[in-house]
Amino acid sequence: MGVNSDGESPVFADERQAKIAELVSVRGRARIGELAKEFSVTEPTIRKDLRVLQSRGLLKRTHGGALAMQPTVERELAGRQAANPAAKEAIANACVRLLQDGDSVFLDSGTTVSAVAGAIAAKSAGLRLSTLTTSLGVADRLADVPGIDCVLLGGQLRRMDGALVGALALENLQRFTFSLAFIGVSGFSDVGISVGSLAEAAVKAEAIERARRVILALDHTKVGTTDFARISGLDVVDVVVTDTTTPAVEALCARYDIELLAADA
Repeated sequence: MGVNSDGESPVFADERQAKIAELVSVRGRARIGELAKEFSVTEPTIRKDLRVLQSRGLLKRTHGGALAMQPTVERELAGRQAANPAAKEAIANACVRLLQDGDSVFLDSGTTVSAVAGAIAAKSAGLRLSTLTTSLGVADRLADVPGIDCVLLGGQLRRMDGALVGALALENLQRFTFSLAFIGVSGFSDVGISVGSLAEAAVKAEAIERARRVILALDHTKVGTTDFARISGLDVVDVVVTDTTTPAVEALCARYDIELLAADA
């Protein structure tokens, strides 16, 4: 087996680069010095690894390190709903199992959380819940379900996804508290949780403040991503429900004492 210019087997370089890509994805960012120390190689070697990984579209190089790839714009609701449908269904079913009779529940406007609402409607026989939502779609799914008291929060309507946001929504949220809050995000990394809309991030942050238990419902494509508007750090999250996991994700959740539930998609 040949060796490269650094005197190491190409297999070892490939393994290290795969681990670097995963770490940057989960953490959201990493510095060259940190990576060199973690993998016991020189900084020039790490710089070469980052060039290779950037050429493969797996991260973005910066002056002092690397950033995880970020979504550039918010996708339309129909497109987001069509993505990973099996994963969303599995996550939704796992989320429903966390509910108990008499819970007060906040459901936000994410597409995965909309799937949670659908699972509640399908599986809620004998379960009494008080629900509050900022999503027209969630309200429509739950409005006529026996045993579900569904309240739609007032606010400014975002046409692209049927979400209610703005000053009125934030003011109205202060009248409620929740046993559980199911929050959808487009970014989950060491940097925190994030979405593409500043107005939506503000509503989610206020709901988190008013919940005794915060549950993130997200598929694996959101892990390691940082979007435009940061909601909060990971210290506010109690449970992550996702379709698949990796050792790096497990380590991230363990670092912040987050319960990690992997749904079988």
